[in-house]
Amino acid sequence: MPPSRSVRALVVALLATLAATLLPATTAHAAGRTVQGGRLDWGIKSSFQSYVTGPVAQGGWSLTGGAATVGGSRFRFHSATGSYDPADGSFRAGFSGGVRFTGHRKADGSSELDLTISRPTVRISGGGGTVYADMVSKDRGSGRVTSSAQVPLATLGLSGIDMRGGSTPVALDNIPATLTSQGATAFAGYYAAGTPLDPVSLSVDTSAPAAEPQASRSAAPPEKPKTSGKPKTSKKETAGRFEDAAVDWGVRRTFREYVTGSVGRGKWTLAGGAQDGGALFRFPKGTGSYDAEEGTLDAAFAGSVRFTGADGLDLRLAGVAVRVASGRGTLLADVTSKGATSKDVPLITFAAGKLTPAHGLAVLTEAPATLTADGSKAFGSLYRAGTAMDPVSLAVAVDAEAELPALPDLGTAAEPSGTPATKPAATPDARPVAAESTSRTGTYLAAGGGAALLAAVLYLARRRRTARNA
Repeated sequence: MPPSRSVRALVVALLATLAATLLPATTAHAAGRTVQGGRLDWGIKSSFQSYVTGPVAQGGWSLTGGAATVGGSRFRFHSATGSYDPADGSFRAGFSGGVRFTGHRKADGSSELDLTISRPTVRISGGGGTVYADMVSKDRGSGRVTSSAQVPLATLGLSGIDMRGGSTPVALDNIPATLTSQGATAFAGYYAAGTPLDPVSLSVDTSAPAAEPQASRSAAPPEKPKTSGKPKTSKKETAGRFEDAAVDWGVRRTFREYVTGSVGRGKWTLAGGAQDGGALFRFPKGTGSYDAEEGTLDAAFAGSVRFTGADGLDLRLAGVAVRVASGRGTLLADVTSKGATSKDVPLITFAAGKLTPAHGLAVLTEAPATLTADGSKAFGSLYRAGTAMDPVSLAVAVDAEAELPALPDLGTAAEPSGTPATKPAATPDARPVAAESTSRTGTYLAAGGGAALLAAVLYLARRRRTARNA
């Protein structure tokens, strides 16, 4: 006998409830996430670093694009962008910054060894992972220079790591890396394919995609954006002034490493609005005068940085100012050391070029800087006058709508750069953080509850049928 009308209605109602329970969890579970912000720490190959800087190659390395160092032998790449799907664990994150190795200097001033690795990207899918990078290398025999974009440089050992179900941040620590055949070629043949490289660590922030805006039911035209009510001024009225400015300077990489290392055992602290970009400090809120036609600038900036150490180091730089004229720039600061303050000390000089604005922004990027005689005294004669210091970046907005270049984004999980670096874990521990309530666990629980609900429906229907036949 077929089930009664009331039983059929009950089954339909309970199945609808079951569908409503399962579908939202499934939909949320399948949604991908956006990677925005984070860092990749990788020494590439420590023995290669030692070879480059050792007595044979007698070379060195330099950082570009805001890359930094952490722990002395690892390079930190920043500002991750990409995507992450918690459903299947697929992951893609591209990072900014680069490192250039040079060595075996020749009589003409060029280097026989010249290798640049930049913009590393980590891709993970199907249980496998690869590090890609832009590479510029010089062949050891012919000296021919080859540039290649996003070379598959290293494979990642992800055995036992489940990338599914993470939320934010997604972190991988000390993942083994192995040189690929393409990477060996781009590495100018210094190592064979299969050579172990330094382990890779990363941490990135992820966010759920924004909800799509609902279509408006009215035919009213969209609202016009609100304005500040400030009348726009003409070029003639703005001559000699600017809207905003910032200067980025890391002082000197080896000095920062000394401060936070085993000798200095110290740190740095920022105040007054100064910002930490990992490899540099940003002094913002510039005020002063700027003449685009003459290429001159006289600007003062907010913020300060103070270096302290266990060896008695106590050095504070505040009142940072930049003056540019005739294509040359000078960075000055109020220097406080051992309780005494010297005002407007010219610390470094740099080539500024014409400093001509484009699209409302005059930009100078990573201009090489040299320590002055006064700067040498400010650093307690730790460095001689003429010593190369960290490069200077400068941005001057002459248009109120122009945006200053963004600082390197290290992500929310990165430790403050001014604290001593911690030693990485000895063993891989790369499971993503616990899943959110809409992850696999949530879906599994919903499915289990739905199965129990369906069983109850069938049981009730069976009882009613039995009672009718009794």
